[in-house]
Amino acid sequence: MPDRALRILVIGAHPDDCDVRFGGMAVKYRALGHHVKFISMTNGDTGHYSMGGGPLARRRYQEAQACAAIADIEYEIYDIHNGELQPDMPTRKQVVCSIRSYKPDLVVCHRSNDYHPDHRAVGRVVQDAIHAVRVPNVAPLTEPLRYSPVMAYLQDRFTEPSPYRVDVAVDIDDVFETVIDMIVCHESQWFEWLPYDSGTLDEVPEGTAERREWFVAKMRTRFGGVADQGREKLIETYGDECGKAVKCAEVLMLSEYGRRPELEEIPQLFPFLPQR
Repeated sequence: MPDRALRILVIGAHPDDCDVRFGGMAVKYRALGHHVKFISMTNGDTGHYSMGGGPLARRRYQEAQACAAIADIEYEIYDIHNGELQPDMPTRKQVVCSIRSYKPDLVVCHRSNDYHPDHRAVGRVVQDAIHAVRVPNVAPLTEPLRYSPVMAYLQDRFTEPSPYRVDVAVDIDDVFETVIDMIVCHESQWFEWLPYDSGTLDEVPEGTAERREWFVAKMRTRFGGVADQGREKLIETYGDECGKAVKCAEVLMLSEYGRRPELEEIPQLFPFLPQR
């Protein structure tokens, strides 16, 4: 691993996808002086029940930038319609150029088996791009990388064609409140669209304090489920007592695409983990 600040690139399908799966790790990387960038490959312009198109895309862009300010990260939004992302050659070249320009040590994205077609497309296109970043005649106006970044997948619970495997589990109890601050920036999603879609819009409180309390309870359940999903790895990483005590966690699955790190490199690639 390089003896310098790490560069971490997280690619999601929609504004807020990276935040809710990697927000805690982003905060931990930045606290140690490493660099983090989020990319949303769509502009999110259909993710609402009463607004859409340009106004919604601009609203979601501003929500993402508010989140970025809290985490002190860079947040780019591709101007591709929500629900229309395709793992085609033009999109692959766009991702190749993004990876080359950022020069990341680690690229993180969705897996290509997921409930949402945009998520699946992200997994496909990033997997297809991760090798091409080294090929000079692919998108030849951008300088090719002379190395392959490590690649990993954001958390999911899908089992077909293969279940998610937890390779890295991170205790985020100490940054949980900051993660909440980040996610609540995406008001159009977590207080409007998602409750509407689940038939629970009438349960969202009106007051700011009451709304946050309601949301924190939901997020503790969500991140607690992730901790349970990664419990074995948490215990392996933090020890029996501490690993069992973790309430909220984020997890990653290392990919066979990109460069596969040696076991001894993991603490260097994730420097906020216990160094043993």
